[in-house]
Formats: sequence, structure tokens, C-alpha cells
Amino acid sequence: MTLTQNVIAPPSSAVPEALPAGGPDPNRFDPLEAWYPVHYVEDLDKSRPTRFTLLERDIVIWWDPKGEAWRVFEDKCPHRLAPLSEGRINEAGLLECPYHGWAFSGSGACEHIPQQSAAVQASLSARACVGSMPTAVRQGLLFVYPGKAENAPQVPVPIIDPIEEDPDGWVMLNTFRDLPYDALTLIENVIDASHIPYTHHKTVGKRENAAAMEMDVLESGKQGFRGIWPEGPRKGKLGTQHTAFIAPALMYHDLTSKQFGRTLTVVYATPIRKGECRLFARFPFKFSSKLPGFFIKLTPRWFSHIGNNGVLEDDQIFLHIQERLLEQAGEKPYAQVCYLPTQADRYVLELRKWVSGFSADPFPGQPLPPELTKKEELLDRYHSHTQHCGSCRKALKRIQQIRAGALGTGAIALSLFPLLTALIGQPSLLTGTLYTLIPLSAAGLWAYLGRLQRQFYEGREVPPRNLLS
Repeated sequence: MTLTQNVIAPPSSAVPEALPAGGPDPNRFDPLEAWYPVHYVEDLDKSRPTRFTLLERDIVIWWDPKGEAWRVFEDKCPHRLAPLSEGRINEAGLLECPYHGWAFSGSGACEHIPQQSAAVQASLSARACVGSMPTAVRQGLLFVYPGKAENAPQVPVPIIDPIEEDPDGWVMLNTFRDLPYDALTLIENVIDASHIPYTHHKTVGKRENAAAMEMDVLESGKQGFRGIWPEGPRKGKLGTQHTAFIAPALMYHDLTSKQFGRTLTVVYATPIRKGECRLFARFPFKFSSKLPGFFIKLTPRWFSHIGNNGVLEDDQIFLHIQERLLEQAGEKPYAQVCYLPTQADRYVLELRKWVSGFSADPFPGQPLPPELTKKEELLDRYHSHTQHCGSCRKALKRIQQIRAGALGTGAIALSLFPLLTALIGQPSLLTGTLYTLIPLSAAGLWAYLGRLQRQFYEGREVPPRNLLS
């Protein structure tokens, strides 16, 4: 996997010289000079604006019907700084401020100020424009470039090259979630394969698969690094695993086995602010058999997300706490604060070396926000995923409707039973059984859907690894 050229065309017919992500300084990685995914396109609503925060900058994502493209603006109207994400896309296809109705085109230019007279042309002033950011849609993700706009066409968009080369040959699962810890903490976590047997025991790992690990870094530099684990997972049963970190926010494992075919584990870590990031996880599969892919395609996306959220919650609480303990260590080198005697931590050390060697921390010197001490805050699913996910929002609404219908059906059946008795006398055994089963079945369905509904709102307080066998 390598970086590929961004889809934004240059203004002239000449092909621009490619620029590496991170800016021109060979000794520093500028986090602004890179592309970041901010949303799966399928989860965006073209009829209304969407708010997001990227590198502490509030942005608004909206569909420009005139330009037929997704636009990203700073989320503040130049008039009185009201958030444009609280506005609407009006009948003229413009992004309209909710406060006084100023309206903006896809370029960020102000096209309409309702309060100005015909003799005044305030909308033509540069001060009336909204700051915009370059965007690109690749492989179903909306990417944003927060740095210098003139550099965006020359900086490659980080995509999954094997998918680009053979888009129809893969079955892919996707998920995302806003996490209560740093983007760098997330990359450090997912690049470390040694934690899976223990942290994710009973979800995607087993303790008995833990073993000695010998990793090697093949190449390293400002743009990231590549590594190899010759033996691979499950004590070598699955084959060699290749790993890459593509700076600043993409990590993937690449594994090919005779039993299952080729599997990629791809994670993007988009920094929101200090101590918070958005994870995009993608799982492309090329199975040796067609059967697993068939069943994956049959599985509703929202149902997969429930399972994905459970896996993320396996380490969500302790990673939130861990990075605060690291913060207390101050400026001490990571290898002095943590004891890392085995090769299993090779990639973790390489990542830390990259951060310090290229001054790549996106929030240098900033303190973490106060620790979240309530588990329900750390395990919240609704605000971190469900409300942003088109599939889960719709599924939750349907579940709530069916649940209400079950409750109503049961109540009607119970209320009609006395009337039936009064009209026909003592009912037959069959009739009585049916009238008993209807409210009982409705109550059972209502209770089951209630448990399912809770999984859209909150995670498990006790991770599966800590449950008694």
C-alpha cells in the first residue's frame, strides 16, 4: 500500500509535482499539511449540514447541489460568528446561516445578505466570505485538507491501494467511532498486535494464542514506516503479517493465509482535539472460499457496528486512563517511562520515535482534558457513533417503532379478552390459548428489542475478558 494522487485537478493542464504529506521541512511533520477522513459519505445527509471538529477547528460539511460536491467550511458565519452547521441548505442550493440568513455558495462566497439594500454591495467584500477547505471523496470516505489550500492538489490522499487496484474483488466491513483518547494513542494501540490475545479475549482474540513475537522495521522516515512479523498471528498458523504506518493518521496490517485468504485491518485516526479522535476502521477480505463473503454481505451494517463497538470498548477505558498517566511523566523519554523489554513493542517504539523525531504531535504542550470517571460516559455509544451513523440511526428508529407496536398489540389483546368473553361466553381452549400467547409474545418481543435498543446507547460495563467462564 502506498499513497495515491488526490482527485482534485490542478488549475492548468500540467501535472503538478507531488508533495509529501507533512510539509517541506525534512525535520518536522506539519499535521496540517495532510489529508484526513472526516466521514463515510454514506452516513452524510445531503439535505442538511453536518458539524465536525478537525484539529480543534470546527467545520461544517454540506452538499453543494449546484457544484454537485461535498464542501467543508469553517463553522462560523463571518457576520456574527453563528455556527453554520445549525443552518440549512436553502431552496437556492446555498448554505444559509441560521441567525440572519446570510447565504454562501460552494466556493465560500457570500451570495445573499437579506438585510442589505440594493445600493449596498457588502456581500462582495472578502470579509463576507467563509473560509473553505479542499475536499476529496475516495473509496467512500470524505477527506479534508486543513493546511494550505494551494498544496492540496499535490499532496496524495491516503487510500487502500489493493482496493483501488481490484475494487470488485474484496468484501469490506466499515465502522467508525469518536473515541475519548488521542489519535496517536489510537495508532499506538492498533499497531500493537501483541495486545489482542489479552485485551480482546472472547471477542476477537484468545489468551492461549499469546506467544513470543519477533518484529522487524524494514524502513522508516518522515512519511512513516513499514514492518514485518514473519511468524504472524496465532503462533504462526495464519502466516506472515506486514504492517505499515502512513503518516500521520493511517495504519494497516496485511495478512494472507491459506485458510482464510487475504485480510487487511485498516485504521484511520483523525484528530479532533487533544484527548479525542475519530476512528475509521475498514476490514477488506479476499476469502479463499465464497461462503464467508456471502454471509458478510447478508449481515446488516448496523448489526456489524454493534459488534465493532463491543471490540472497541475492550480497551476504551484503560487507554483513556493510560494516556493521563503518561502525561504525568512529563518530558521523560517514552522508553524510560515504560519498560519495553521485548520485540513485541518494536512498532510502538518506532511510532514514538517518529513523533519525537519529527515533532509530529498535533497538540504539542497541551494538557489532556479532565479524566472521565463515569463508565457510562466512556462507554457511550449514542453520541460517539449512533447519531452520526446513517445505518444505526435508521435501525434504532425501526426498533423503537416495532417495540411500540408490540406494546400496543399486547395491550389491545389483553383489553379485548373480557369483551370476547362477554360476547361468546367461555372461550374454547384454542381461542384462550391464542389470546394468552399474543400478549406474552408481544411482551417477549418488547423486552428483547429493549435489550437490543440499549446497545445503540451504551456498551458493556464488564468486558468479555473479565467475565467468569
